[in-house]
Amino acid sequence: MKDIRLGLTFNDVLLVPKRTPLNSRSEADVKSKFTKNIKLNTPLVSANMATVTEHRMAIAMAREGGLGVIHQFGTVEEQVEEIIKVKKSTCYVIENPCSIQETANMGEAIALMKDKGVTSLLVMKGEDLAGIFTHRDYLFEENLHKRITQVMTPREKLVTAEFGLSLEEAKKILHEHRIEKLPLLHKGKLKGLMTTQDIKKLEFWLNATRDEKGRLRVGAAVGVKDTIERARACVEAGADVIVLDIAHGHADLAIQRIKELKHNFKVDVMAGNIATAEAAKDLIKAGADGLKVGIGPSPVCTTRIISGSGVPQLTAIIDVVKMARKYDIPVCADGGLKSPGDVAKAIATGASSIFSGSLFAGTDEAPGMIIMKEGKRYKKYMGSASYDSNHERQESKEGKLVKERLDVFVEGVAILVDYKGPVQEVIRGVVKGLQSGISYCGARNVKEMQEKAEFIQITSSGWEESGSRGTKLSG
Repeated sequence: MKDIRLGLTFNDVLLVPKRTPLNSRSEADVKSKFTKNIKLNTPLVSANMATVTEHRMAIAMAREGGLGVIHQFGTVEEQVEEIIKVKKSTCYVIENPCSIQETANMGEAIALMKDKGVTSLLVMKGEDLAGIFTHRDYLFEENLHKRITQVMTPREKLVTAEFGLSLEEAKKILHEHRIEKLPLLHKGKLKGLMTTQDIKKLEFWLNATRDEKGRLRVGAAVGVKDTIERARACVEAGADVIVLDIAHGHADLAIQRIKELKHNFKVDVMAGNIATAEAAKDLIKAGADGLKVGIGPSPVCTTRIISGSGVPQLTAIIDVVKMARKYDIPVCADGGLKSPGDVAKAIATGASSIFSGSLFAGTDEAPGMIIMKEGKRYKKYMGSASYDSNHERQESKEGKLVKERLDVFVEGVAILVDYKGPVQEVIRGVVKGLQSGISYCGARNVKEMQEKAEFIQITSSGWEESGSRGTKLSG
């Protein structure tokens, strides 16, 4: 056997405080990257877990400057629908606005609006714009068999603009004419729509992670079975990054899938999970645009217990970062993060972002119901390789209850986590902790933090000394 190395995790070290140039931690800049081409204003990413990230979580994460990765534990169609909901939630221009033909009646139009979750429809005569039908047109209307042409605002009374106008020009037109919807035309044909509601959202969430069209960014996870089929559907739906998510990412099949993804799509690929420099080199050479680090550090992952394999998370990040920096590839720390201080340590070690389920599980935006137990509120948090997760996926696949126990190999568990309220508060708390960490490192931003960070290894007594003591007054 070779010499056995020491493996360290977050509880084994502390950042050494240094002289800070900042007057306040709020001055610390936390901008970073997820992959080569995906920038984040906040280096926090919610994990692709069935009890963590669907469209509500992804929207909330992106609005706060981070990113949500839609899980793959459903049909392709279900994942696509979640992505579309994120991309449609905010944008400069709605490029394919909901429309209906002028032959429809009010009942059909109202049903379509409810199905699509919109408050207006552009009315078309073939491929030509004929008018607009809004929720105001059917208020107090009893006869839903009326043709929409009888109540809509006709084309000749609509205010329109040329497709490609600037945001400021659009705001002037909307204000001048006191309207809420502005159809955009090119050579007389409908090309898009701008609304006051979307513009208000843009200006309210100034720190949001957006694409070049002003839409919120969103990631989509794929596995190794239906990789290309699922990735194609997700990319067509608007996914900004594909996350190839495999428990043991340093595998021939993972390398093959990375190559296939890069060959078929012009989209960044985040690949993992890995824990060594050798794995980093192989995945980068295959074409990975980002690396996800973490073998078994999650509280709902039992890989290390079941297989005896893994690398303590701090050491894993250090090893992967050393190799990734040679190729200028961002590294994402996945798992083992229990507090804002752990996030600060992960970033200081060299990770460009963190990927977590446990930090964001239990919030309002996480899928699932609130569970009451002994007077306290909880939400379910399942490891993706847990029995519970496998069982739910089987029931979803068959469309019925599965009463018999499945014969599956598991490397995860399902637990209850405290109900945490809005994820926005969790995100902002973690960001404040990271900003404090940057300040304590004597830095102004993430890059300086990584250059100046100095760790000190501590004993179990040192860690015990770091915690609060005494009786809590509340909480």
